[in-house]
Amino acid sequence: MSDPLDAFTGKSDTKFDAPGTARSVGWTAPEKVRLADERNPLPLDCGRTIAPVDVEYETYGRLNQKRDNAILILHALSGDAHAAGWLSDPDGLGRPWLKSRPGWWDNMIGPGKAFDTTKYFVICSNILGSCYGSTGPSSPDPETGRPYGLRFPVVTVGDWVRLQARLVDHLGIRRLFAVAGGSLGGQQALEWALAYPDRVESAIIIAATARLSDQGLAFNAVARQAITTDPCFNGGNYYGGATPDRGLAVARMLGHITYLSEISMRRKFGRRFCNGYGPGFQLGVEFEVEGYLRHQGEAFVERFDANSYLYITRAADYYDAAKWGDGDLDRACRRIQSKALLVSFSSDWLYPPAQMKELALAMGRGRKRVSYANISSSYGHDAFLLEVEKLAHLVRCFLEKR
Repeated sequence: MSDPLDAFTGKSDTKFDAPGTARSVGWTAPEKVRLADERNPLPLDCGRTIAPVDVEYETYGRLNQKRDNAILILHALSGDAHAAGWLSDPDGLGRPWLKSRPGWWDNMIGPGKAFDTTKYFVICSNILGSCYGSTGPSSPDPETGRPYGLRFPVVTVGDWVRLQARLVDHLGIRRLFAVAGGSLGGQQALEWALAYPDRVESAIIIAATARLSDQGLAFNAVARQAITTDPCFNGGNYYGGATPDRGLAVARMLGHITYLSEISMRRKFGRRFCNGYGPGFQLGVEFEVEGYLRHQGEAFVERFDANSYLYITRAADYYDAAKWGDGDLDRACRRIQSKALLVSFSSDWLYPPAQMKELALAMGRGRKRVSYANISSSYGHDAFLLEVEKLAHLVRCFLEKR
């Protein structure tokens, strides 16, 4: 569930293609579409329905005449529809932090890149429950006219995919050439292969597993507790007033720890002191790692909604691909008709390689066309955003192989 912006800014040698250069998709602008209304509400796994539902999305490249070259990119916890290029009006969308940053997977999407926009029509949409253009807890509740807050229904990965299918229908696409994502986006890609087996030709599942580990559940529980016990949380009805910034910042600090590895933290920070020479014998920020985490937390509250954090982490908790086999992962994987590429990273302890291998073996036992690679990396879970060269090679070869 890594954060693309945090990951990119954490690696000083990460380079991006400027708009107008040969490998950039250039300037982009999101589109918005209403995919559910009172006549056609979206059914949810919780038993409720929701309407209206608006979805923000971006597209890159062109849909061919056969309409069979579409790739759907799925984002992680705090990602959005802006996966590539440079937003033409970030201020108008209320996202000024994107002025100097490209899309969250820009180094993978564009002309000549892994998801080559001279060949493929690439789509990325914002998930239900987020705060980046699609309907979520900060959207107006049609019954009250005020933001939903905690009146917003609990949503699942399955609900997200069901809504994405409506978007694909809206775009006139019957079958996707590929679905792809990392972290929570990878679980959406897996859900696509299971829920719509006849609509997916290829599934690329990166740094994700069939379910979140017990340890992952625990971290999410503590993060939500930090938010809901913030004095400004006010039962989720904080819109228009003081916001639970302290709680959300702590939640983000905790989550960010899970995105790194012990090796990457040692290399980046070690036990270095902020003042460069030794202890100051005070209880404030002393170590570089403390300053880094505090900065990440403070920056995050400027661009994300605390309620969205609650809902999205709960959706991550609930996800279990084995539900398609009544709790049996092998049986669930028999539904898959697409070929699949599974990629894990050696130092990822949030979605560990052993659990990705378990998923690959379940597919293999069902005689599915599955390829699995475990990339050696010291970056931890963030590797799916940072090990671009290795990952791009795997993805490119997978997509081009017939």
